Amino acid sequence: MRTLGIDLGGTKTALAVVDGAGSVLARSKRPSHEGGRALAFEVLGSWAKETLSSAGLAWSDLGGVGVIVPGLYDSRTGQAWAPNLWGDAEVALRDGLARQIQAPLTIDSDRTGYVLGEHWLGAARGASDAVFLAVGTGIGAGILSGGRLVRGAGGVAGAVGWLAIDPRWQPLFGEVGCFEAQAAGPALARRGRAGTAEEVVEAARSGDPKALHAVAETVEALAMGIAGLVSLLNPEVVVLGGGVMQAHDLFLEPIRAAVRRWAQPFAARQCRIEPTALGEDAGVLGAARLAFPESLTT
Repeated sequence: MRTLGIDLGGTKTALAVVDGAGSVLARSKRPSHEGGRALAFEVLGSWAKETLSSAGLAWSDLGGVGVIVPGLYDSRTGQAWAPNLWGDAEVALRDGLARQIQAPLTIDSDRTGYVLGEHWLGAARGASDAVFLAVGTGIGAGILSGGRLVRGAGGVAGAVGWLAIDPRWQPLFGEVGCFEAQAAGPALARRGRAGTAEEVVEAARSGDPKALHAVAETVEALAMGIAGLVSLLNPEVVVLGGGVMQAHDLFLEPIRAAVRRWAQPFAARQCRIEPTALGEDAGVLGAARLAFPESLTT
């Protein structure tokens, strides 16, 4: 069986035709916006058809199409909330895509896509309890518990950027969540007094004391949030991905050590903390996996 995965990102959209073994038969990547607005569903449908054609396939050759979005998706209503794409309004995503996609359609959050991709082909392979923590401009988690994906009552489960790790209230906590405000890429940039997290990472690798201190403070904030997830969920593995975690040479070992301090001791010993094995492909491969009948979609 072949499926089409669509990772509808806030900046770029990745598409891939994938077979049952996880081999990519065709792929493409396009900007998610045109003229400052999120791409129209008709355009996305056209890109999907082009990607299929490059694999020598038609809609009738597919077992299904999986789509992931950067925000919240409510499977009960088919509505999506993705501020980086459509602003603060909810969008009738399922109905809009169903008019363009001529194959069985499955939609979920990007968090679900990430953990599903890593469980299928990456660092969480074989684990029935796993967390994928994406740390970039924001923070979110895909959760697999007892072999099932965790979504919550309205698709909000995994919005861990709102974990409370600091009792000293700041207005920013009310906008993006406490954990995200203290541990995502913008927090690292603020601590390093730089324009971007990447600049702080580069300076830290060069031995700059201020940048190294910013990294150390961000590690501690990240470790507190991860430790909470480890203690609550008792996962076999936490997979770290996202833009900030590309610098795992700076973050990985310090995070592992700090989590052991903060987390429940038995849970901490039972949990591996690993960098993503799939990188940016985790999302599109997870989206493709969503469309397989035996996917962990319940």
